[in-house]
Amino acid sequence: MRKRWLLPIFASFMIITGIGANDAEAATISDITNTAKDYIGAPYKFGGTDINTGVDCSSYTQFVFSKLGISLDRTSRAQYQQGSTVSKNNLEAGDLVFFNTSGSGISHVGIYIGDGNFISATPSSGVRIDKLEDPYYWGSRYLGAKRVANFTTTTKGEVKDAGIDFSVYASRGEVALQLSKALALDTSDTNSPFLDLKSSSNYAGAATALEKQGIFSGDEKRKFNAGSPITRGQLAKVLVVAFDLKKQGNAEMFSDVTTANWEYDYVSILSSNKITLGKGDGTFGVNDKVTLKQLELFLDRLTK
Repeated sequence: MRKRWLLPIFASFMIITGIGANDAEAATISDITNTAKDYIGAPYKFGGTDINTGVDCSSYTQFVFSKLGISLDRTSRAQYQQGSTVSKNNLEAGDLVFFNTSGSGISHVGIYIGDGNFISATPSSGVRIDKLEDPYYWGSRYLGAKRVANFTTTTKGEVKDAGIDFSVYASRGEVALQLSKALALDTSDTNSPFLDLKSSSNYAGAATALEKQGIFSGDEKRKFNAGSPITRGQLAKVLVVAFDLKKQGNAEMFSDVTTANWEYDYVSILSSNKITLGKGDGTFGVNDKVTLKQLELFLDRLTK
């Protein structure tokens, strides 16, 4: 089985900071535990910060939490200063657990994943799961725990804009699915760089593949907004970039798309390639929501 920690990482993340425990936006207990487990077997390297070539214990926890948009300091001692103190009896999945493995205080950190287990990057075996009360090693070295984020217990579904009939209109998620299919992209990597798309999302593989190609970049908060509609102007840009279209001769002039519109060049390129004829009334409908039929028509013309 291909290990997911070998997959390349293509993302920067919105950072959540604070002294107390943060509310991890849309993040669940399953998100933190599954993300942590995704990298079981990743190699250990003292001072290492690359999940593929080797990480130490605090670099691993920092990396896992960053995948959910939560900022941790670099070292185990610094991480121990974050969040709020939690007693061993009140541990919850996602809490950081700390150990004295050197004889001089905090020197190891892991992530509690429930049922008395924690996961960490160990010098002997890399990232692995151990028992917190292990009588042979970890049990006697446990020092304490900190809660740096509050994770929910239920999975939140895809949120779609209210009042929009997505049996008629195309969502950004549907555009991603259809476009990645039309481009024959590899969508097996669901390690999404977008904060609002978990690996379990139906759109994760397509959105990740399109982000790698530079076609979709998300908004200023690194969110993909899969459940939002897309305008005809926005889609024009997406299609021009996706298919690397260049202007081919003359283009139709549309009354609602002037040189003052940021969409002007993209719409002109689509028109010059005979991908769009507008709405038949002299307009392009630049701010209109794209329908599923329109999306199908555009892609059909582009892939003939």
